[in-house]
Amino acid sequence: MAQRALTGIKPTGEPHLGNWLGAIRPALELARKYEAYYFIADYHALTTVHTGEALRKYVRDITAAYLAFGLDPEASVFYRQSDVPEIFELSWILSCFTPKGFMNRAHAYKDFVARNQKAEKDDDADINMGLFGYPVLMSADILMFNADVVPVGADQIQHIEFARDIAEKFNRNYGESVFHLPEPRVDDSVKTIIGLDGRKMSKSYDNTIPLFLDEKPLQKRINQIVTNSQTPEEPKNPDDCHVFKLHQLLLNDAEEQAVRKVYLAGGMGWGQAKKMFFETLNDQLKAPRAEYNRLLADPGHLDAVLAQGRDKARAVAVPFLERIRSLIGVR
Repeated sequence: MAQRALTGIKPTGEPHLGNWLGAIRPALELARKYEAYYFIADYHALTTVHTGEALRKYVRDITAAYLAFGLDPEASVFYRQSDVPEIFELSWILSCFTPKGFMNRAHAYKDFVARNQKAEKDDDADINMGLFGYPVLMSADILMFNADVVPVGADQIQHIEFARDIAEKFNRNYGESVFHLPEPRVDDSVKTIIGLDGRKMSKSYDNTIPLFLDEKPLQKRINQIVTNSQTPEEPKNPDDCHVFKLHQLLLNDAEEQAVRKVYLAGGMGWGQAKKMFFETLNDQLKAPRAEYNRLLADPGHLDAVLAQGRDKARAVAVPFLERIRSLIGVR
């Protein structure tokens, strides 16, 4: 029996290049080797998205994006987190086996506290319990389906460690191997996708490259990538260049070496470097862009795909939760 891989994405805004290269593309590759589960983490998005219409739109956008890049809902399990209520019951059960100290050490919480301290605010200012308890719900996402492999960025390995620790505590308490211990899978080639300013590409930094822009707005956005003041005549170090770091993620080895030579030879301005990147990216996005727009115009189809995924996911989750209920004594 094939091992199971699970990956989720938060619908918190318009899909951008970092979502594709850092999450969607490597996730879709997993279907070649694993039994693949993909979910749209809409309840996770509630930590920051507090407008109903916005959240509905972002869910549709992410659904269409996955399908446009080739997700096959017949060959995988693709579902909306909120369509599987068993996950949230499991989250409460797991929270009863989670030391508060775990939550205090969670990266997202610690980062928020550090920002508050820097701004001379109360440590917990503007921190809601959703953000604080985020790792428990994420553990429930993973453990509900006994995922063997979870693809994550290097900065998210802690989430898998939390899930393993909680699973071990539960298994040990009841004397049964109820939960598998998931393993993180880090794709070294896409550890961090940088944004226009060289920081991690993030909606919160407003440094993203939206995926499905038309050609002219896409070119305009790429032209905003920060570069240095070198003249066109000067050779340029590709490894110290935001444009190249993004461009290379779209190239095979031979193509990357060819672009490197252009940088090192001199005689190329930053406008030309950005144009080269635009042409490569635009060429790879033409077909997905057209399919994405077609899918958004057919919301009934998107709903049907998610309903199919819901039924597949709950066919696994319902009997598994019944086993857990019986074990803990509520059935």
